[in-house]
Amino acid sequence: MRLRLCFLICFSISGLWAAAQTLVTGQVVDASSGEPLASVSVTFAGSNIGTQADSLGRFRLAGAVTFTQVAFSHVGYLPTVKVIVPGQANKLQVLLERDANELANVTITSVRGQRYRNKGNPAVALIQQVIDHKQENRAEAAAYLQYEQYERMGLSFFNLPQKVVESKFFSQYKFMLDTVQGQTFLPVLLEEKLSDIYFRKEPEKKIQIQRAYKGVNILQFIDTAGVKLYVNQLYGHQVDIYENNLFIIANQFLSPIADHAPNYYKFFITDTISTAMGKQVELAFTPRTKGDLLFEGKLVVTLDGRFSVTACELRLNGKINVNFVRSFDVLLDFARQTGGRYELASSRVKADFGLTKKGWGIFGERKVIYRNYKIGAPQSAAFYQGETLQVATGKAGFDTLSKGQAQVYEKLYKLEQMPSYKRTMWWLSALTAGYADTGPVQIGPIAHFLSFNSQEGLHLELGGRTTPLLDSTFYFEGYGAYGTKDHRVKGNAIAYLSLNKTAPYRFPNNYFKVSYLYDVDVPGHTFSVTNRATAFSSFQTGKTNYWLYSRIFELQYFRDFENHFSYILGYKNWQQTPAAALVYQKNDDGSLVNNLTTSELNLHLRYAPHEELIQGSRTRHSIHNPYPIYDLLINRSLGGKYAYTDFGINIYKRFYLSQAGFTDVTLLGGYVLGKVPFPLLNISPANQSLAYKRDAYNAMNYLEFVSDHYLGLNLTHTFNGFLLNKVPLIKHLKWREFISAKILYGGLRAENDPAQSTGLYRLPAATKSSNGTYTLGSAPYVEVGAGIANIFKFLRIDLIRRCNYLDHPGVRVFSIKFSFQPEF
Repeated sequence: MRLRLCFLICFSISGLWAAAQTLVTGQVVDASSGEPLASVSVTFAGSNIGTQADSLGRFRLAGAVTFTQVAFSHVGYLPTVKVIVPGQANKLQVLLERDANELANVTITSVRGQRYRNKGNPAVALIQQVIDHKQENRAEAAAYLQYEQYERMGLSFFNLPQKVVESKFFSQYKFMLDTVQGQTFLPVLLEEKLSDIYFRKEPEKKIQIQRAYKGVNILQFIDTAGVKLYVNQLYGHQVDIYENNLFIIANQFLSPIADHAPNYYKFFITDTISTAMGKQVELAFTPRTKGDLLFEGKLVVTLDGRFSVTACELRLNGKINVNFVRSFDVLLDFARQTGGRYELASSRVKADFGLTKKGWGIFGERKVIYRNYKIGAPQSAAFYQGETLQVATGKAGFDTLSKGQAQVYEKLYKLEQMPSYKRTMWWLSALTAGYADTGPVQIGPIAHFLSFNSQEGLHLELGGRTTPLLDSTFYFEGYGAYGTKDHRVKGNAIAYLSLNKTAPYRFPNNYFKVSYLYDVDVPGHTFSVTNRATAFSSFQTGKTNYWLYSRIFELQYFRDFENHFSYILGYKNWQQTPAAALVYQKNDDGSLVNNLTTSELNLHLRYAPHEELIQGSRTRHSIHNPYPIYDLLINRSLGGKYAYTDFGINIYKRFYLSQAGFTDVTLLGGYVLGKVPFPLLNISPANQSLAYKRDAYNAMNYLEFVSDHYLGLNLTHTFNGFLLNKVPLIKHLKWREFISAKILYGGLRAENDPAQSTGLYRLPAATKSSNGTYTLGSAPYVEVGAGIANIFKFLRIDLIRRCNYLDHPGVRVFSIKFSFQPEF
């Protein structure tokens, strides 16, 4: 009886308390886009009672009956106060407006005319505390971390010219258009992923298990996998504010909380915010030098002794040297977890790309939501032995799209079925990818259809390859060519057997390849697709009169691994026949050799840790990152007159120097073990074309130097406008400066020097029609260069100065090279 009475009393008291409570629930969204906003501060006005919106913008706030207003605040948005009915349950849909002028008054805390200083500045003292506590606040500080990650990426054309929209061609595509706040959008790409992330600190391992995926892309003339990866790189992939440098838009930007950030940024305290978790401070920051690769924006920092970042906004100012970007905003929100740590709750990147400052452009957005954090919950040891990226079977629903965004899928699917759209994509694909697609067979590469040189005259070529539509296991590729001057038919025939049913130009490779080639090129070049002549590279400087006809049979096995270690094991039979001014003449009796035939076993090892690839239509391109790439090549002769082993090594690394640019360093070396004639020695890669080549010596003549041992160093520093951006008048052109140096040591041992040993071939001597071949002496070959890029946003011009061996025939002290490389 007493127990029942106590229960009734407690129930009555709790009912009276509930009746006297004010309850507020709802969601906070961006007023312009309808996107949920995470980590918004929600408090009863005039009190310290509050909460934060979750990753989907939802909140629940309860308090005394006397509260009549709720305040909402978030970095980058105007604060909002909503009236509520006290003592009742209130449900709100809160729309926050972006603060368009939030940075306009950043410097108002400085006294007019007073110079900005770090010393005695409370904002700098606070940011130094944030810097000092970085390691304990970043996600990697946890021994084990697990969370769910939802990612959405989209691209849309917007502000299309009215003439285009009203044209007859576009009339059938008007259903694709969407209007938001008076602007017309044409969505072209939408992708969603839902993944589980597992992180282990020691030894470090990160595993992503993709649970669901949905996406569509109408830009089918661009490689789908490549464009998604590249867009992710433009957006910063995964922006970690605690890193010293952030990779965004293919550049490296200094973080506002980098170790030495106060030397490059100005900081100002702009507000103090009261939250349920205590007081927080809002700081604004802006670059000391506007033209440097730095951000401007705001940070919100706790005052609980941890000095954690709870919100961050990063913007690019219009004076930095970045192409095609009219605006770029990053919004990061952090949520408090059990134990007081703040973990990233959402990341949102919005970008406006355009060829001009106004008019039509491309609007891009990437949003990532992080939720369901588990800290200190390890998996089994066997689990961390798995692949870093795994795709789980099954599907999961996505519930973060607005109604308009959800309709994009339906529109894009409808567009893909239209014949006119398919025809347009066919032409665009042929122009950009270089192959005309007929389904099972592609015709190309189109860029190689026509070229010319002094040996062949006009080089007319027609080629093609098969696609997975014909067969996903067997692939065929080849071309036929004819020279109007030498009247010879050339060609290449290749067959692939793919063991993983993946095309040879896709990652990962696992195939056998057999090929036969007959073609002509200058000595020292290879017959890879990237080295074959195009119309522009046909233009040469100086005399090019050393030519080589080659018949090459190869049998190879290619294997790529997920960690980007790869190897190629092969057999090669090569018959080379000299032509034009090139002759093979024995040094003992002076007799001529019509051709030289060798057989080799080849092993090529390559390792590129943390590599990400843009997979083009013909080749794969490695996206630059701070990690090195190692290559080792070993060729061993089989039978024949000459016994030799050829070793070659190449190590490449890019060193990032934040706003001062980056330096590309290549270390190369080689050694030929055995006695061989000069065609089997290392022929230094020269370049006499007008096109600049990164891996060649651009002031060297073809077949000018041969070596049986060599060591080289190639350096190129890209300032990215760091110097020119500070020069009046010139800085408005947004040019980018380069400096380079290439140094090559080498020589011949006595057994391979025709002047000291018999049984070899004479080195080609200089004549009226040729420049001759030489060996490197005690002094290294050196060439240096300086260049200007980003001329008209796509042209680069390099001035190369050759420093020594100037007494060789046909040598030019200065050379000018051109290249076309549109970059952000």
